[in-house]
Amino acid sequence: MNIKSLLLGSAAALAVVSGAHAADAIVAAEPEPLEYVRICDAYGAGYFFIPGTETCLKVGGYVRTEGKWYDAYNPNTHFGTLWHTRAHLSVDTATDTEYGPLKTNTVIRFDWQDGGATTTKLLFANISLGGFLIGKADSQYNSYIGYAGNVINDDVVNDGPYELNQLTYNYDAGNGFTAVISVEDSNSGAGATGANGEDSHNHYAPDVVAGAGYKAGNFGFKIVGGYDSIVEEGAIKARVDADFGVFKAFLMGGWNTDGDKLNKYANANGAGAAKGIGWGDWAVWGGFTVPINEKLQANAQVAYTDSKIFAATANVKWNPVKNLQITPEVSYTNWDSINQDQWAGVLRFQRSF
Repeated sequence: MNIKSLLLGSAAALAVVSGAHAADAIVAAEPEPLEYVRICDAYGAGYFFIPGTETCLKVGGYVRTEGKWYDAYNPNTHFGTLWHTRAHLSVDTATDTEYGPLKTNTVIRFDWQDGGATTTKLLFANISLGGFLIGKADSQYNSYIGYAGNVINDDVVNDGPYELNQLTYNYDAGNGFTAVISVEDSNSGAGATGANGEDSHNHYAPDVVAGAGYKAGNFGFKIVGGYDSIVEEGAIKARVDADFGVFKAFLMGGWNTDGDKLNKYANANGAGAAKGIGWGDWAVWGGFTVPINEKLQANAQVAYTDSKIFAATANVKWNPVKNLQITPEVSYTNWDSINQDQWAGVLRFQRSF
């Protein structure tokens, strides 16, 4: 009986002690729920939501390295091989609004050339909403019409200006018809000059670009004009694109409002003895792309001007694996007015991401 009482008493004591410990136990706080990155597919591949916001972000770019032999833009370069390496970083954002997507585009480049230091360049930085774009981007004279061919040395015959500040409106009717109007920086300021050396330090008027186009099925046509407010002249380009299935081709022509002068939209890209040789009254470009298989394509372009510049370029673009492209290219330029010519080559390796 005494043993039984002792056992019952011990059990009761243990129960009391256990209850007391349970009452005093520290309860660990629940961990904060993790916020995983959400995919944002409304604006194309590669976008994701910035955590805690409704803004979508995309980071991309490429790393490129290339060897160059001579210079298709300069008949006086005979110094052999140059090696050039570039890192190109692009950051895009997009947020849905009642006026459509509010977007930004920022592109930064880091370049290193043989025998030189690394240079950094803010290539693009712009904001767009409801068809409007403001900030730094390529001139609509080039970007709207589609630049030139699918080759590296596509602008030996100058096809217009590239990055500059602008206020642009792009219109898309949704039925194949598009149009653009752009007020662009004339790049004037202290010490600035026009394409022919015009004094423009007190010049404040912008340049103007306007264009329209129509695409139906595999064929498209665009026309664009640019007015250089410093030189008070301009140029017009028209382009036809066609997709024949087995190959794609384009033909583009340009007209200079005064063939005796250069202007921003009918300028000169030559260097050395070819410096300052522009179109004259007109220029024409043509080219094609032939897909050989899913990893290989061939491209070619020729251009000719009223001033008798002839430029031809051909390349092969090979993608041995996804996002890696290897491009060997050969160019030939002849400047008849100075009786000089030049062969040049490029071997480019580019990994995009």
